[in-house]
This record gives sequence, C-alpha cells and structure tokens, in this order.
Amino acid sequence: MPYRTEFLFAHWAVPQLKNLRGDKWKELVTRVAALPPEHPDALAFALTMVRVNGCVRCDSKVYRERGGCANCSRFALTTLVKETEAELLARYRAALNEVTQSLPAIEFLKQAA
Repeated sequence: MPYRTEFLFAHWAVPQLKNLRGDKWKELVTRVAALPPEHPDALAFALTMVRVNGCVRCDSKVYRERGGCANCSRFALTTLVKETEAELLARYRAALNEVTQSLPAIEFLKQAA
C-alpha cells in the first residue's frame, strides 16, 4: 500500500483522533475537522499535534514505521503522551494564541508579494 507523505501533521487525520480523550477533546476535534486546513483553529490544532507527535523529527522511515499521521497521532495520544485532556486543551489554546499573533505578519507578507 503506498503511503501519502505529509509535511508535518496532516489535516485529514484530525477526525480519527476524536475518541481518544474526553468530551471537550471530542468537541474540539469535531469542530476542527470541519474547518479548512488553513483556518487559524485548524492551524493551531496542527501545531499542537506537531509538538505532541514530534513531527519535526519525523522522516520517511519513521512515517512508514508508524503508519502515517493518523496512526502516529493515535499512538502518541494513547501511549506516549501522559497529559490530561485539560493539559492538551491548554496546549491547543497556547498554539492558537501563537497562530493568531502570527496572522498580521502573514497578511502583510501576502500583500507585499
């Protein structure tokens, strides 16, 4: 089976993470999954998962071994990460703050191009 290699965390994998924590996590995942990948909330979720999964250190070998973004994320959230749902949601809120602070700079660069 060929693998679809993604750059960092893949937005298509979001719905597969819905039932891995409590109700607030499920609500967040459901909402983010319905958004386009470039939406600030989706970007913040992706940034959170990049940090949780260690995507920056991923390469094609690790990607294949872990079975892609969805499997890797499920493994990280169920086995590797011992954070509570509240702590993961706090990580998401911090990432959302980072993303929203970056948006004015991104818009400026788009207009300058």
